[in-house]
Amino acid sequence: MRPDPELPRGVALAWGVATHPQRGPKRELSIERIVDAAIEIADAEGLSAVSMSRVAASLGFTTMSLYRYVTSKDDLILLMQEGAIDVSVPDDALERTWRDGVTAWVLAIREAYRAHPWIVDIPISGAPITPKNLMFVDWFLREVRSLPLSDGEKMSALLLVTSYARATSAQERDLVAAAAAARDAGDVTGENFLEALIELVTPERFPYLSPLMTTGGYIAGAEAADDEADADFSFGLERILDGIEYHVGRLESGAPTTARGPEPEPALLLPRDKAVREATKARREAEKALREAQKREREAVKHALEREKHEREKTERREREQLERNRRP
Repeated sequence: MRPDPELPRGVALAWGVATHPQRGPKRELSIERIVDAAIEIADAEGLSAVSMSRVAASLGFTTMSLYRYVTSKDDLILLMQEGAIDVSVPDDALERTWRDGVTAWVLAIREAYRAHPWIVDIPISGAPITPKNLMFVDWFLREVRSLPLSDGEKMSALLLVTSYARATSAQERDLVAAAAAARDAGDVTGENFLEALIELVTPERFPYLSPLMTTGGYIAGAEAADDEADADFSFGLERILDGIEYHVGRLESGAPTTARGPEPEPALLLPRDKAVREATKARREAEKALREAQKREREAVKHALEREKHEREKTERREREQLERNRRP
Protein backbone atom coordinates (compact mmCIF):
# COMPACT_ATOMS: atom_id res chain seq x y z
CA MET A 1 0.00 0.00 0.00
CA ARG A 2 1.56 3.26 -1.08
CA PRO A 3 1.56 6.07 1.48
CA ASP A 4 -0.87 8.97 1.31
CA PRO A 5 0.31 11.87 -0.86
CA GLU A 6 1.12 15.20 0.78
CA LEU A 7 -2.53 16.21 0.96
CA PRO A 8 -4.91 16.65 3.89
CA ARG A 9 -6.75 13.44 4.64
CA GLY A 10 -10.13 14.76 3.45
CA VAL A 11 -8.70 16.08 0.18
CA ALA A 12 -6.85 12.82 -0.43
CA LEU A 13 -10.13 10.95 0.12
CA ALA A 14 -11.85 13.22 -2.41
CA TRP A 15 -9.17 12.42 -4.98
CA GLY A 16 -9.36 8.72 -4.17
CA VAL A 17 -5.68 8.47 -3.32
CA ALA A 18 -5.91 7.98 0.46
CA THR A 19 -5.15 4.70 2.14
CA HIS A 20 -8.20 2.79 3.33
CA PRO A 21 -8.71 1.37 6.81
CA GLN A 22 -7.18 -2.00 7.51
CA ARG A 23 -9.84 -2.93 10.03
CA GLY A 24 -13.53 -2.28 10.39
CA PRO A 25 -16.85 -3.57 9.01
CA LYS A 26 -16.09 -5.10 5.62
CA ARG A 27 -18.36 -4.35 2.66
CA GLU A 28 -21.03 -3.02 5.02
CA LEU A 29 -19.61 0.47 5.40
CA SER A 30 -17.82 2.72 2.95
CA ILE A 31 -16.89 6.36 2.52
CA GLU A 32 -19.57 6.64 -0.18
CA ARG A 33 -22.29 5.36 2.16
CA ILE A 34 -21.16 7.67 4.93
CA VAL A 35 -21.16 10.73 2.66
CA ASP A 36 -24.55 9.85 1.13
CA ALA A 37 -26.08 9.49 4.60
CA ALA A 38 -24.63 12.82 5.71
CA ILE A 39 -25.97 14.59 2.59
CA GLU A 40 -29.41 13.10 3.19
CA ILE A 41 -29.44 14.49 6.73
CA ALA A 42 -28.25 17.93 5.57
CA ASP A 43 -30.83 18.06 2.78
CA ALA A 44 -33.59 17.33 5.25
CA GLU A 45 -32.49 19.33 8.31
CA GLY A 46 -29.56 21.56 7.37
CA LEU A 47 -25.82 21.38 7.87
CA SER A 48 -26.05 21.94 11.63
CA ALA A 49 -27.88 18.63 12.01
CA VAL A 50 -24.91 16.66 10.67
CA SER A 51 -22.63 15.04 13.24
CA MET A 52 -20.50 11.93 13.22
CA SER A 53 -22.75 10.27 15.78
CA ARG A 54 -25.92 11.20 13.87
CA VAL A 55 -24.57 9.80 10.62
CA ALA A 56 -23.35 6.64 12.34
CA ALA A 57 -26.75 6.09 13.95
CA SER A 58 -28.54 6.53 10.62
CA LEU A 59 -26.36 3.78 9.17
CA GLY A 60 -26.66 1.48 12.17
CA PHE A 61 -23.00 1.67 13.19
CA THR A 62 -21.06 3.11 16.10
CA THR A 63 -19.42 6.51 15.84
CA MET A 64 -15.99 4.92 16.13
CA SER A 65 -16.74 2.86 13.02
CA LEU A 66 -17.04 6.07 11.02
CA TYR A 67 -13.74 7.42 12.29
CA ARG A 68 -11.97 4.48 10.67
CA TYR A 69 -13.05 5.92 7.31
CA VAL A 70 -13.43 9.68 7.89
CA THR A 71 -11.13 11.02 10.58
CA SER A 72 -13.02 14.26 11.36
CA LYS A 73 -16.27 16.11 10.83
CA ASP A 74 -14.41 18.73 8.77
CA ASP A 75 -13.29 16.01 6.36
CA LEU A 76 -16.85 14.70 6.21
CA ILE A 77 -18.21 18.15 5.30
CA LEU A 78 -15.55 18.54 2.60
CA LEU A 79 -16.57 15.18 1.14
CA MET A 80 -20.26 16.14 1.39
CA GLN A 81 -19.64 19.26 -0.65
CA GLU A 82 -17.73 17.23 -3.22
CA GLY A 83 -20.42 14.57 -3.35
CA ALA A 84 -23.27 17.09 -3.68
CA ILE A 85 -21.85 18.57 -6.88
CA ASP A 86 -23.53 16.62 -9.67
CA VAL A 87 -23.04 18.72 -12.79
CA SER A 88 -22.14 17.62 -16.31
CA VAL A 89 -19.63 19.85 -18.06
CA PRO A 90 -20.80 20.74 -21.59
CA ASP A 91 -18.92 19.29 -24.53
CA ASP A 92 -15.86 21.30 -25.48
CA ALA A 93 -17.07 21.38 -29.08
CA LEU A 94 -20.10 23.47 -28.11
CA GLU A 95 -19.86 26.88 -29.79
CA ARG A 96 -21.27 29.92 -27.98
CA THR A 97 -20.25 33.38 -26.85
CA TRP A 98 -18.26 33.79 -23.66
CA ARG A 99 -21.27 35.50 -22.03
CA ASP A 100 -23.53 32.53 -22.80
CA GLY A 101 -20.86 30.16 -21.54
CA VAL A 102 -20.33 32.01 -18.26
CA THR A 103 -24.10 32.32 -17.80
CA ALA A 104 -24.49 28.55 -18.20
CA TRP A 105 -21.64 28.05 -15.74
CA VAL A 106 -23.21 30.31 -13.10
CA LEU A 107 -26.63 28.72 -13.55
CA ALA A 108 -25.09 25.28 -13.01
CA ILE A 109 -23.63 26.47 -9.70
CA ARG A 110 -26.97 28.00 -8.74
CA GLU A 111 -28.77 24.73 -9.44
CA ALA A 112 -26.31 22.87 -7.22
CA TYR A 113 -27.00 25.36 -4.42
CA ARG A 114 -30.74 25.01 -4.93
CA ALA A 115 -30.53 21.21 -4.81
CA HIS A 116 -28.43 21.34 -1.62
CA PRO A 117 -28.99 24.74 0.09
CA TRP A 118 -26.70 23.84 3.00
CA ILE A 119 -23.63 24.14 0.74
CA VAL A 120 -23.65 27.93 1.20
CA ASP A 121 -23.23 27.39 4.96
CA ILE A 122 -19.84 25.71 4.50
CA PRO A 123 -17.11 28.26 5.31
CA ILE A 124 -14.66 29.09 2.53
CA SER A 125 -11.20 28.13 3.77
CA GLY A 126 -9.11 28.72 0.66
CA ALA A 127 -8.77 28.00 -3.03
CA PRO A 128 -10.65 24.90 -4.24
CA ILE A 129 -8.45 21.82 -4.40
CA THR A 130 -10.91 18.94 -4.70
CA PRO A 131 -11.65 17.28 -8.08
CA LYS A 132 -15.18 18.54 -8.74
CA ASN A 133 -14.44 22.05 -7.54
CA LEU A 134 -11.38 22.19 -9.79
CA MET A 135 -13.56 20.88 -12.61
CA PHE A 136 -15.70 23.99 -12.17
CA VAL A 137 -12.62 26.22 -12.27
CA ASP A 138 -11.40 24.51 -15.45
CA TRP A 139 -14.84 24.86 -17.05
CA PHE A 140 -14.93 28.61 -16.28
CA LEU A 141 -11.44 29.15 -17.71
CA ARG A 142 -12.55 27.38 -20.87
CA GLU A 143 -15.50 29.77 -21.27
CA VAL A 144 -13.31 32.90 -20.94
CA ARG A 145 -10.30 31.56 -22.86
CA SER A 146 -10.89 33.98 -25.76
CA LEU A 147 -10.89 37.11 -23.58
CA PRO A 148 -7.74 39.25 -23.39
CA LEU A 149 -7.61 38.95 -19.58
CA SER A 150 -4.56 38.11 -17.53
CA ASP A 151 -4.58 34.93 -15.47
CA GLY A 152 -5.20 37.01 -12.35
CA GLU A 153 -8.13 38.85 -13.98
CA LYS A 154 -9.70 35.57 -15.05
CA MET A 155 -9.51 34.25 -11.49
CA SER A 156 -10.89 37.56 -10.18
CA ALA A 157 -13.81 37.26 -12.60
CA LEU A 158 -14.42 33.71 -11.42
CA LEU A 159 -14.43 34.87 -7.79
CA LEU A 160 -16.84 37.69 -8.65
CA VAL A 161 -19.49 35.54 -10.32
CA THR A 162 -19.07 32.72 -7.79
CA SER A 163 -19.58 35.13 -4.90
CA TYR A 164 -22.70 36.48 -6.60
CA ALA A 165 -24.16 32.99 -7.10
CA ARG A 166 -23.35 32.03 -3.51
CA ALA A 167 -24.75 35.21 -1.95
CA THR A 168 -27.98 35.20 -3.95
CA SER A 169 -28.49 31.49 -3.30
CA ALA A 170 -28.09 32.01 0.45
CA GLN A 171 -30.57 34.89 0.29
CA GLU A 172 -33.04 32.83 -1.72
CA ARG A 173 -32.74 29.93 0.73
CA ASP A 174 -33.38 32.24 3.69
CA LEU A 175 -36.37 33.86 1.98
CA VAL A 176 -37.87 30.45 1.24
CA ALA A 177 -37.50 29.52 4.90
CA ALA A 178 -39.02 32.84 5.98
CA ALA A 179 -41.91 32.37 3.56
CA ALA A 180 -42.59 28.91 5.02
CA ALA A 181 -42.64 30.36 8.53
CA ALA A 182 -44.89 33.21 7.40
CA ARG A 183 -47.22 30.74 5.70
CA ASP A 184 -47.66 28.96 9.00
CA ALA A 185 -48.49 32.32 10.56
CA GLY A 186 -51.04 33.12 7.86
CA ASP A 187 -48.90 35.46 5.76
CA VAL A 188 -46.63 34.48 2.89
CA THR A 189 -44.90 37.55 1.46
CA GLY A 190 -45.80 40.44 3.74
CA GLU A 191 -48.90 41.35 1.74
CA ASN A 192 -51.09 41.14 4.81
CA PHE A 193 -49.29 43.97 6.56
CA LEU A 194 -48.41 46.02 3.47
CA GLU A 195 -51.36 48.38 3.94
CA ALA A 196 -50.31 49.17 7.49
CA LEU A 197 -46.71 49.62 6.37
CA ILE A 198 -47.73 52.10 3.68
CA GLU A 199 -49.19 54.35 6.36
CA LEU A 200 -45.80 54.47 8.09
CA VAL A 201 -43.63 54.82 5.01
CA THR A 202 -44.58 58.42 4.25
CA PRO A 203 -43.20 60.50 1.36
CA GLU A 204 -41.83 62.99 3.86
CA ARG A 205 -39.70 60.42 5.65
CA PHE A 206 -38.99 58.05 2.75
CA PRO A 207 -39.32 60.18 -0.42
CA TYR A 208 -37.89 57.56 -2.79
CA LEU A 209 -39.25 54.40 -1.20
CA SER A 210 -42.79 55.63 -0.63
CA PRO A 211 -43.88 55.70 -4.32
CA LEU A 212 -42.50 52.20 -4.81
CA MET A 213 -44.37 51.00 -1.74
CA THR A 214 -47.70 52.50 -2.75
CA THR A 215 -47.57 51.19 -6.32
CA GLY A 216 -46.89 47.63 -5.14
CA GLY A 217 -43.33 47.39 -6.43
CA TYR A 218 -41.71 46.73 -3.06
CA ILE A 219 -43.27 43.42 -1.96
CA ALA A 220 -44.01 40.82 -4.60
CA GLY A 221 -47.16 38.77 -4.42
CA ALA A 222 -46.90 35.11 -3.50
CA GLU A 223 -47.48 33.95 -7.08
CA ALA A 224 -44.86 36.32 -8.49
CA ALA A 225 -42.17 35.71 -5.87
CA ASP A 226 -40.38 32.88 -7.70
CA ASP A 227 -40.48 34.66 -11.06
CA GLU A 228 -39.15 37.85 -9.49
CA ALA A 229 -36.33 35.93 -7.78
CA ASP A 230 -35.23 34.58 -11.17
CA ALA A 231 -35.58 38.00 -12.78
CA ASP A 232 -33.57 39.65 -9.99
CA PHE A 233 -30.83 37.05 -10.34
CA SER A 234 -30.67 37.45 -14.12
CA PHE A 235 -30.58 41.23 -13.85
CA GLY A 236 -27.63 41.17 -11.44
CA LEU A 237 -25.73 38.58 -13.46
CA GLU A 238 -26.20 40.54 -16.67
CA ARG A 239 -24.85 43.70 -15.04
CA ILE A 240 -21.78 41.81 -13.80
CA LEU A 241 -21.15 40.47 -17.30
CA ASP A 242 -21.66 43.98 -18.68
CA GLY A 243 -18.86 45.16 -16.39
CA ILE A 244 -16.51 42.41 -17.56
CA GLU A 245 -17.41 43.15 -21.17
CA TYR A 246 -16.72 46.86 -20.65
CA HIS A 247 -13.31 46.06 -19.16
CA VAL A 248 -12.53 43.75 -22.07
CA GLY A 249 -13.53 46.48 -24.51
CA ARG A 250 -11.12 48.92 -22.89
CA LEU A 251 -8.33 46.36 -23.07
CA GLU A 252 -8.99 45.71 -26.75
CA SER A 253 -9.14 49.43 -27.55
CA GLY A 254 -5.89 50.14 -25.71
CA ALA A 255 -7.59 52.57 -23.30
CA PRO A 256 -5.80 52.97 -19.95
CA THR A 257 -7.29 51.01 -17.06
CA THR A 258 -6.52 50.97 -13.36
CA ALA A 259 -7.67 49.00 -10.35
CA ARG A 260 -9.99 51.92 -9.57
CA GLY A 261 -11.49 51.95 -13.06
CA PRO A 262 -11.07 54.29 -16.06
CA GLU A 263 -8.89 57.37 -15.80
CA PRO A 264 -10.81 60.60 -15.04
CA GLU A 265 -11.92 62.78 -17.91
CA PRO A 266 -9.37 65.52 -18.76
CA ALA A 267 -11.90 68.29 -18.05
CA LEU A 268 -12.12 67.21 -14.42
CA LEU A 269 -8.40 67.88 -14.05
CA LEU A 270 -8.83 71.59 -14.91
CA PRO A 271 -10.92 73.08 -12.06
CA ARG A 272 -9.43 76.59 -12.50
CA ASP A 273 -10.31 76.93 -16.15
CA LYS A 274 -13.13 79.45 -16.69
CA ALA A 275 -14.93 77.33 -19.26
CA VAL A 276 -14.75 74.34 -16.93
CA ARG A 277 -16.18 76.38 -14.05
CA GLU A 278 -19.05 77.58 -16.19
CA ALA A 279 -19.78 74.07 -17.46
CA THR A 280 -19.65 72.71 -13.91
CA LYS A 281 -22.03 75.43 -12.73
CA ALA A 282 -24.44 74.65 -15.56
CA ARG A 283 -24.32 70.94 -14.72
CA ARG A 284 -25.05 71.60 -11.05
CA GLU A 285 -27.97 73.84 -11.95
CA ALA A 286 -29.32 71.17 -14.26
CA GLU A 287 -28.96 68.55 -11.52
CA LYS A 288 -30.77 70.86 -9.09
CA ALA A 289 -33.58 71.36 -11.61
CA LEU A 290 -33.78 67.60 -12.09
CA ARG A 291 -34.06 67.02 -8.34
CA GLU A 292 -36.82 69.62 -8.11
CA ALA A 293 -38.66 68.02 -11.03
CA GLN A 294 -38.35 64.61 -9.38
CA LYS A 295 -39.73 66.08 -6.16
CA ARG A 296 -42.72 67.53 -8.02
CA GLU A 297 -43.22 64.17 -9.68
CA ARG A 298 -43.25 62.38 -6.32
CA GLU A 299 -45.74 64.89 -4.96
CA ALA A 300 -47.95 64.48 -8.03
CA VAL A 301 -47.85 60.69 -7.60
CA LYS A 302 -48.73 61.08 -3.93
CA HIS A 303 -51.69 63.37 -4.65
CA ALA A 304 -52.89 61.13 -7.48
CA LEU A 305 -52.82 58.11 -5.17
CA GLU A 306 -54.65 60.04 -2.48
CA ARG A 307 -57.33 61.10 -4.97
CA GLU A 308 -57.65 57.54 -6.21
CA LYS A 309 -57.99 56.28 -2.64
CA HIS A 310 -60.56 58.95 -1.86
CA GLU A 311 -62.61 58.10 -4.94
CA ARG A 312 -62.43 54.41 -4.13
CA GLU A 313 -63.63 55.05 -0.59
CA LYS A 314 -66.50 57.21 -1.91
CA THR A 315 -67.53 54.48 -4.32
CA GLU A 316 -67.39 51.82 -1.61
CA ARG A 317 -69.43 54.05 0.71
CA ARG A 318 -72.08 54.60 -1.95
CA GLU A 319 -72.25 50.86 -2.61
CA ARG A 320 -72.69 50.14 1.09
CA GLU A 321 -75.41 52.77 1.36
CA GLN A 322 -77.17 51.34 -1.67
CA LEU A 323 -77.05 47.87 -0.16
CA GLU A 324 -78.50 49.21 3.08
CA ARG A 325 -81.36 50.88 1.19
CA ASN A 326 -82.06 47.70 -0.74
CA ARG A 327 -82.30 45.72 2.49
CA ARG A 328 -84.91 48.03 3.98
CA PRO A 329 -88.53 46.80 3.70
